[in-house]
Amino acid sequence: MLTGVREQLGQALFRRVAGPSGPATRARIHHTPGPRWFGPDRPIRTVHGDASMFIGGLAALLLQSLHPLAMAAVAGHSGFRGDPWGRLQRTSTFLAVTTYGTATDARQAVDHVRGIHERIRGTTAGGVPYHAADPHLLGWVHAAETDSFLRAHERYGDRPLAAAGYDAYVADTARVAEALGVVDPPRDRRELAERLTAYRPELRATPEARAAARFLLFQPPLPLVVRPFYGGLAANAVTLLPPWARTMLWLPRVPVVEDLAVRPTGRALTRTIRWAMTPPRQA
Repeated sequence: MLTGVREQLGQALFRRVAGPSGPATRARIHHTPGPRWFGPDRPIRTVHGDASMFIGGLAALLLQSLHPLAMAAVAGHSGFRGDPWGRLQRTSTFLAVTTYGTATDARQAVDHVRGIHERIRGTTAGGVPYHAADPHLLGWVHAAETDSFLRAHERYGDRPLAAAGYDAYVADTARVAEALGVVDPPRDRRELAERLTAYRPELRATPEARAAARFLLFQPPLPLVVRPFYGGLAANAVTLLPPWARTMLWLPRVPVVEDLAVRPTGRALTRTIRWAMTPPRQA
């Protein structure tokens, strides 16, 4: 009976993240022969394959929203409100292909995304032009994402890496970032922290950013029965944000509640996701 519950939960989570074609896509990514960008021992495979990515992904979206140009591009072109799960599935597929797929498939995935970025142009409500292919803007999106995934794995990962491992993870992600058009991406954790600090003067909590945070945290397009589960993940995503980012988004810190309830809940939820999505060992 427990095995059946595990299988049903795992399949439901996988369908939500990977979409209806997820099983076929997973088989193609993992079983197509050929060289890969990253070998089996690379840290990027460890981080991106862990259940902590559920929390890290939400944290990344919140942090990325603080750049007005990035947020304007998302609000105007991504359809994150009308089709949030479609956006999640496309993002998760891109991460899977570039992390685990053949070098040929990874390059094709990158070229596809670059083509989309090239077409996304516009102006903010204040009249400032933006272009999704701008290397500087791509650099912010990459740094925010990498930092969020790293922090989530460090706190909630099944087997957290040593400091050198996380430096190597940042270096691994730099390869994908360069392919997407980022100029001189950070290659260790120190450079990553410096890059985030360098972007801070450009960041603003625009009305669009705060609306996106409300949508992600309090208005997810989910059945009521699973919202408490999602709420636990979202609360832990908030705790991953740098203090200055929480302040900008009006997400105050409550230390006692976070330490005694929120973080333990995050660890329990990621253990549950990991259990559900890992096939049971055959006897």
